[in-house]
Amino acid sequence: MPEATLRPVSSAVGADPAVVGPYLASVLGDPRWREVTVELIAAGMSNLTYVVTPAGGTVDDAVILRRPPTGAVLATAHDMAREHRVISALGPTAVPVPRTLHLCTDPEVLGAPFYVMERVVGLHVVTDLPAGYADRPEQRRAIGDGLIDVLADLHSVDPQAVGLGDFGRPEGFLARQVRRWSGQWDATRDRDRPAMDALAARLAETVPATQRAGIVHGDYRLDNCLLDPERPGGIRAVLDWEMSTLGDPLTDIGMLFVYWPEAGETRPVLSPVTTLPGFPTRREIADRYAARSGLDLGDLTWYVGFAYFKFAAIVAGIVARSAAGAMAGKDTSGYADRIDPCVELGRAALEDGVL
Repeated sequence: MPEATLRPVSSAVGADPAVVGPYLASVLGDPRWREVTVELIAAGMSNLTYVVTPAGGTVDDAVILRRPPTGAVLATAHDMAREHRVISALGPTAVPVPRTLHLCTDPEVLGAPFYVMERVVGLHVVTDLPAGYADRPEQRRAIGDGLIDVLADLHSVDPQAVGLGDFGRPEGFLARQVRRWSGQWDATRDRDRPAMDALAARLAETVPATQRAGIVHGDYRLDNCLLDPERPGGIRAVLDWEMSTLGDPLTDIGMLFVYWPEAGETRPVLSPVTTLPGFPTRREIADRYAARSGLDLGDLTWYVGFAYFKFAAIVAGIVARSAAGAMAGKDTSGYADRIDPCVELGRAALEDGVL
């Protein structure tokens, strides 16, 4: 059976063990945390995630620490209190999330707010399925179905019932999202890209009506989840809630499509995993989600077009943070080359109906 964990691969930048250890010993009331090892996980291009292990402990004793990138360009995009709040609120629901342990809002401790949560054992799939895992098409189908079912479960949660009634402003959400990501693009643009500006304008002109407001993850995809190592199709935890809010749930489906290539396509492939035999197609994903959620996906092409625009703006932000030296050693070479192809895919979805 493959190893069921995220792999720590580098030294801790932004989480000094000499500070983290004594702090955790104090707030968790456990002296075994006075001395720790802290390792940065090679996952994500925004908020930083670390494995913290007490001296003499094993990986089973470890916890996870999350903080914003060092020297963040757009600090408002890295609100640790919001991320901690939504995970804590979803704990009692059917949505699988890690258990939160502590939130630190004092930037004097590590230079920025951060929070600590339990380490969930699960498979983190980025570019390949581990050898010996989900080898059969029906098991891969189960993974796709499981991801959609968890997303539908998330969108069925009553925000008021879990204390998130004020977590966002659903009214006018889509129009604000277009303005927000247009603003992000303006703040981090690397050069003049007229097609990006044209896509932003077209999206603003064609905003659909929201059918139902709910909790939106904001970046839902396979590699933001931990899979059950024993049962393909089981989801152990949904991670990376930094973009979550209250809004239109179909934005999560649109973004999932960006990360869901199919076999034989010429579009840029962010991860080839879903091209393997057995994984559902994007249309099958939409059909399952519609059946489970009861929502009409007639305007799905707008949401896909917006998702590609949002993704292009996110990439531009990554390029800007990398140029500012704020990516903690992560390799961002070639990221700028992804922007124009995403813009064209967004245009094709919006104008030609290409999903």
